[in-house]
Amino acid sequence: MLRQFVEFSIIGIASGGMYVLSALGFVIIFKATRIFNFATGEMMMIAAFLFLSAVTAFGLHWVPALALALAGGGIIAFLMERLVLRRMIGRPVVVLVMVTLGIGSILRGVAGLIWGHEIFQLPDFLPRKPIFLGDILIPGKLAWGFIGIAVIAIGFILYYRYSKAGIAIRATSSDLVTAEGLGINVRGVFTMAWVIAGLLAAAAGIVAASVNGVSPQLGFVALNVLAVIMLAGMSSVMGVVVAGIFIGWLETIVGAYLGASWQSFLPYVVVLLVMLVKPNGLFGEARVERI
Repeated sequence: MLRQFVEFSIIGIASGGMYVLSALGFVIIFKATRIFNFATGEMMMIAAFLFLSAVTAFGLHWVPALALALAGGGIIAFLMERLVLRRMIGRPVVVLVMVTLGIGSILRGVAGLIWGHEIFQLPDFLPRKPIFLGDILIPGKLAWGFIGIAVIAIGFILYYRYSKAGIAIRATSSDLVTAEGLGINVRGVFTMAWVIAGLLAAAAGIVAASVNGVSPQLGFVALNVLAVIMLAGMSSVMGVVVAGIFIGWLETIVGAYLGASWQSFLPYVVVLLVMLVKPNGLFGEARVERI
C-alpha cells in the first residue's frame, strides 16, 4: 500500500512539472505587463503540432524539430505582443483578458483547420523504458520529461534572478515608471517577457503531448494552470514551482484513490479554501498603492 502511494506520488510530482513551466510563462507575463494570458494553453498546443509536423511531414530529426517548435512558440508570442497586446496597453484588465481568450480561440480554430481534431501521438523522442527505484516503477517518458522540465525551469529561474534581462523584468514589475526613468527599455522588457513565456509554453506543450498526445483540445489543459497560479500567488516565481508540483501530485493521488470524477474538481476546492484564508495565495504579496 505504501509502495503504491509512493509510486503515485512520484508520478504526480513528475506530472506537475508541466504545470510549472506553463505557470512560469503565465507569471512572467503578468509580472512584466500586468496581463493575464489566457492563450497559454493554445501556445502549448501549437508548439506541439509544429514539432509533430517537423518530424512527420518534413522528416526532421527530433533535435532540429524541437528547436523549430520552440522557435515557433517564441515567434507566436512575439507576434501576439507586437501586433495585438502592445496596442492594448492602458486598456482595462477585462479587455486584455477577453483579447487573450480571443487569440486562444483563433489559435485553436486554426489548429483544427490545419491538423484536424483527432488526437495525434508525437514521435518517440523520450525514452519509453521505465525507470525502477527499487520496486517502484516510473514511466520512462514521464521521468525523462520531468528531468527536461527541471533543467529548463532551473535555467529560467537562474536567468530571471541573475541576468541583466531578468533584473530588468523584475524592476519593471516593481515600478514601471521608475524603471523607465532609470533607462530601462520597458517596451523591450514587455516583448522579452512574452517571448520567454512562449518558449516555456512550447516546451511544456511538447512534453505534455509526448505523454498524452496532441489535439486542439490540448489548450484546455492550461486551465489547470489557473489552480497553480491562484495557489502560489501571481507574484511568486518560486511559489509557482512549489504549487505546480503540489497540484500535479494532488490530482494524481485524488484520481488514483477517489476516481476521475473527484480529480476534475477537488484540487480547485483545495485552492479555494486556501484563498479564503490567504487571498493573495500562499506565496503572493499584497500590493499597496499610495493615492
